[in-house]
Amino acid sequence: MSNAPLTEQLAYLIASVNRQIEEELSDRLKPEGVPLERMRILEILSARDGIPMGELAAAVLVDGPTLTKIIDRMVSESLVFRAPDPTDRRRVLIHLASHGRLLHERLVGIAADQQKRLVGKLAGAKAEQLKALLRDLIRD
Repeated sequence: MSNAPLTEQLAYLIASVNRQIEEELSDRLKPEGVPLERMRILEILSARDGIPMGELAAAVLVDGPTLTKIIDRMVSESLVFRAPDPTDRRRVLIHLASHGRLLHERLVGIAADQQKRLVGKLAGAKAEQLKALLRDLIRD
């Protein structure tokens, strides 16, 4: 294994790009008063409503206790609501409330603009190659 300098290590480069992209998106969401994690929750629930907390935590890249706090705040703001799973009453599912759906519709362009800009920077085919390479690195 080579002793590449930190700034040339793959993990460092991925983390640096991730930080830059998240900071940019967070800055663009700030005027709306929406933290990045909330945007991700709205995005996930708009695509698939009624998700167990564990699945939602994995999808939005936060741990369970952090997600619980975020969901508590979102429930108090009428963005989402909890309901028992109809197939297993012991499980609780998170659903997108109508106010949350409206907020998501207002915000969806912000993430779409960022995606378009990133794909544009990579000249189309390279963006698809990068997504495939990154998927290969993600553990199942």
